[in-house]
Amino acid sequence: MSDALNDIPLTARPAIARGMRLQWEPAQEAHVLLYPEGMVKLNGSAGQIMSRCDGVRTITDIVADLERTYNQSGLTADVVAFVALAVQRHWLEARP
Repeated sequence: MSDALNDIPLTARPAIARGMRLQWEPAQEAHVLLYPEGMVKLNGSAGQIMSRCDGVRTITDIVADLERTYNQSGLTADVVAFVALAVQRHWLEARP
């Protein structure tokens, strides 16, 4: 995978970036990320990951919660890849 994945440790505590707001939009039946210049409509998986990025839970915690909620395993790589992408796009901040 990409080098960006190596930059996000599993102990990082991702949080919605300053100036952004995550909310459920009933009209679109999706989570959206709002910012002064516009909005990003998130797909289901992205919305579920972003909704758990509270700056308190680690990536390990988020993966465990998602795996428990959806009775899945092996989600670590996908969650890390999404968090890395979201950090790159300035949607999330990865706090130590």
